Amino acid sequence: MKTKAIANCLCAPLAVMAAGVQLLCAPAASPMNTPTVTVRLLGASGQVTEPLVVPRVVKSDAAWRAQLTAEQFRITRTHGTERAFCGVFHDNHKSGLYTCIGCGLPLFRSDAKFDSGTGWPSFFQPFAQENIGQTRDTSYGMVRAEVHCVRCASHLGHVFTDGPPPTRLRYCINSDALAFHERPPAGQGPERIVLGADRVSGIEAALRRLDGVSAVRPRDTGPLKAPGQDTLFEVEYNPAQMPLARLIGMFFETICPATPPSGQPAGDRPGRVAFHFQTPEQETIVRASVARLLQDRPEWKVGVDISLAR
Repeated sequence: MKTKAIANCLCAPLAVMAAGVQLLCAPAASPMNTPTVTVRLLGASGQVTEPLVVPRVVKSDAAWRAQLTAEQFRITRTHGTERAFCGVFHDNHKSGLYTCIGCGLPLFRSDAKFDSGTGWPSFFQPFAQENIGQTRDTSYGMVRAEVHCVRCASHLGHVFTDGPPPTRLRYCINSDALAFHERPPAGQGPERIVLGADRVSGIEAALRRLDGVSAVRPRDTGPLKAPGQDTLFEVEYNPAQMPLARLIGMFFETICPATPPSGQPAGDRPGRVAFHFQTPEQETIVRASVARLLQDRPEWKVGVDISLAR
């Protein structure tokens, strides 16, 4: 039988799902001087959240090449420009949210998009001013204002002062620097998120027993994965039956049970857990849920990686 659903409130006691899971939580050293940035995310009802301090996303060129297509890498990591009228989003009229292709940060809403006639997606204002970085670009004998994702430094395009009211700005953006999330989604169905922890045993079976979870698939982080990194699982779930906040709570309780199994080996303890989101709403829920859980249960001393799913 599947485990019965627990209360939605994260402050309520969480049901223990640890049968057969051979690990405990262990203290993990927090990285010193980790660079951070202040951003705003997308709330559950579509609103802009309050400012939130999150880690910067810094990767090697090899890691970016493994994540991005060749054209996405050329544009976002080498300040390239796509050909006019060739980008997939220059003529996109669907309602939704444009996010950074590199880290998933919300960048522009569709209701700020307009037809500039230039052949590139154009917006008169960003999703949040905090999310867009700006530098002086003097390439090609011109002086322009280059714009980039403030979290991962992906080059987006340029901003000009010939846009429409009310801002009179034109953010001229490369399609290959963006991902698009239609809102509301074109088809309502199950959602997916990638969960993981290091030194895991039994977590896949425990996740499969949860009500509202329809599939659990092992995931590999790719050729750059080093021995000892997280064991990852793509979890398919029905948010109406298993809200993401509850799934996160039960995942933590599974790998870090309040009452650990007797005879638990001291070495089988995760030093870190991972949450790889696929939508901007998922990131917001994950960050809020993890912060609340770690505050309510200070014994859960693990490092937490929250990042965009590849």
